[in-house]
Amino acid sequence: MPDVRIASAQGKWILITTVLGSSMALLDSTVVNVALPRIGDDLDASLSALQWTINAYMLTLAGLILLGGSLGDQYGRRKIFVIGVVWFAAASLMCGLAPTDAILIAARALQGIGGALLTPGSLALIQASFHPDDRARAVGLWSGFGGIGAAVGPFLGGWLVDGPGWRWVFLLNVPLALLCVPIALRHVPESADGRTHGRFDVLGAVLGALALGLVTYALIEAGTASLLAIAGVAAGVAFVYVEKRRQDPMLPLDIFGSRQFTALNIVTLCVYGAFGGYFFLTALQLQVVAGYSALAAGTALLPTTALMLLFSARSGALADKIGPRIPLTVGPLLCATAMLLMLRVGEHANYLTDVLPAVLVQGAGMVILVAPLTASVLASVDTSRAGIASGINNAAARAASLIAVAALPLLAGMGPEAYRSAAAFNAAFDRAMPICAGVLVVGAALAFALVRRPAPGCVRPECRTHGNVTSPPIEAEGRP
Repeated sequence: MPDVRIASAQGKWILITTVLGSSMALLDSTVVNVALPRIGDDLDASLSALQWTINAYMLTLAGLILLGGSLGDQYGRRKIFVIGVVWFAAASLMCGLAPTDAILIAARALQGIGGALLTPGSLALIQASFHPDDRARAVGLWSGFGGIGAAVGPFLGGWLVDGPGWRWVFLLNVPLALLCVPIALRHVPESADGRTHGRFDVLGAVLGALALGLVTYALIEAGTASLLAIAGVAAGVAFVYVEKRRQDPMLPLDIFGSRQFTALNIVTLCVYGAFGGYFFLTALQLQVVAGYSALAAGTALLPTTALMLLFSARSGALADKIGPRIPLTVGPLLCATAMLLMLRVGEHANYLTDVLPAVLVQGAGMVILVAPLTASVLASVDTSRAGIASGINNAAARAASLIAVAALPLLAGMGPEAYRSAAAFNAAFDRAMPICAGVLVVGAALAFALVRRPAPGCVRPECRTHGNVTSPPIEAEGRP
């Protein structure tokens, strides 16, 4: 049984290590959007290259995050976590030094692999190290400090872009890793799951990532890749076939036998697809059209994360009392309203009257929505499957963002040079936001029709405080 106490020196070092590691991935998921216009100008990149700068990372992260958790259970959670941190830092260095957009995109894909190793590992280390009496508090501190990192990300990213340059958005990860790795090796105990038996669903992971990658490429390079779209669908069918026949699949399809779990993941696809498109385009809109600096654009969205940090735990408690159906209906509708309010953000937009109202409504909607969604996902499966259920939900959210970033510019009619013209980008943005709002309305309708109150005594989330706007919180395997 794990026996480290949170008040001990070792307990504090473990928390520092896991917060540093997870903060690297959280920072990266929020700061890069702010840097996109400068990256495009410096590397003479098209809009599709900027889309791939986001999507290359999300593709490998979404495709491999379930496998990353299994590797830690088998070979040692500290070992895989440290490998992930080193890998992530090395890929970040490649991003920061990239001379062309093609090399940057390749390095971002490598970053996603590192993120898939360290993201589930940071929480698993807490679970495997702390005494059961201290575990809930340790998870709360970990998720709270991680949320602060997510909140600081856009502000810090904007400051770096306007100051030393966009490359430092990536290079910042290197000193964080140099601090994290020695602490992990010295103070974090190694742990593994003796019940695992060394077989990994590598084929399933490859097919899943291939299906996402081919479909994403077909959407971004529309008109030239119809055969790749067909190949992507075929890879998706092959993925389902392989997962159905394997004894130990990465994605156990029988978990979708729970109608509640299936419905909640469809809602997740709608919600986080809309969020992915919204945050990608809004960071560009504020800079390209409204004329904000990178720092101002990053700071502009800070209230959304701040509201989530302050009130997500209370929202989860409220959903425990009234059930998830109302929060999962009202939350997406508020977010849809926020995206329609963003239509007020045009040339020379005033922050207090044009931007802030939309940002506050978006934050309120996410506060109402995110914690109940996570709790409902965990409550829809057996306690022993909470970790895999959370991993699937997290991967679904990232895959939805991936597809949205690929598809939304196509649906909104953005040309390859749209972000270089304020008028052209503004017109496309005005077409994109109603699409995002419509997807959220669909998610709200599905939640109202399909989501029911969970059975009493079901598993509850340990990550009650949450500040990451790009994906739901992830829960560890092996729940007590």
